[in-house]
Amino acid sequence: MEDVNAYIESGILELYVLGDLNAEERSAVEAMSKLHPEVKTELEKIEKTMMAMSVDLSVEPSGKVRDDFFNQLTFAEEREEGSVIPLVTPIAGEAKVIPLDNNNLIYYKYAFVACSTLLAVSIVAIINLSNNLKESKQQIAQLQSNNLTIANRVNYLDEKLNVSNHSLKMLTNPDVKMVALKGTDMAPDANIMIAFNPKEEKVMIDFTNMEMPKNDKDHQYQLWALVDGKPVDLGVFDVESGMAGLKDMKPIGTAQTFAVTLEPRGGSVNPTLEKLMVIGNI
Repeated sequence: MEDVNAYIESGILELYVLGDLNAEERSAVEAMSKLHPEVKTELEKIEKTMMAMSVDLSVEPSGKVRDDFFNQLTFAEEREEGSVIPLVTPIAGEAKVIPLDNNNLIYYKYAFVACSTLLAVSIVAIINLSNNLKESKQQIAQLQSNNLTIANRVNYLDEKLNVSNHSLKMLTNPDVKMVALKGTDMAPDANIMIAFNPKEEKVMIDFTNMEMPKNDKDHQYQLWALVDGKPVDLGVFDVESGMAGLKDMKPIGTAQTFAVTLEPRGGSVNPTLEKLMVIGNI
């Protein structure tokens, strides 16, 4: 429906009525009027409007002027049995130029003025339609941009809501243990909360309540679990401003201690104990 409305507002129907389209374009308009009743209705409305304008702008000639005009266009032809009267009778003598009388000149003058006025009105109407179409396109583009911005914002808020719901569900689960990791000599003020659900083998880092120095582009923090005295890699993470919510790490079902070290970006096979940042027992 929007495409049909846009087609109606494009100004092509006015050009069709004015006869300013080629044969292919006229065929396309006629096909659209057959397919879409609203196009046909609009076309009839434009034709009526143009006809009304031409009537309003026309000047009714006097009876004498009209009769003289048609008399000049009528050729008398009479036929008799066996003879034909020529349509043009030879006139002897020198040819003369017979000027049009004043009434005829007045009629032609007014007819020309009426046609010129109708043409001017049509041109103005087409220009206005073109400007309105351009403005409508700009408004549509702006609306599309606004809708895209709103859609992105809604998606962002939905994602935040999902994270919050997931965090709330995790934190209120009675099977979840909250493990506090305290800072070492490397980072005395650092601390991290770990949400650990051994039943579901879930390990999550709470970024909302985290206090950790930002890591640079060449390093990442790596979470470890100590299982029977052996370190198990649980994944790497970065610390950035504005981080919130819970981050899923690698699953594990049993552990006695959690610790975080600073490792080269991508993580290490074994923890670098000299870069131990926080540690906490379950």
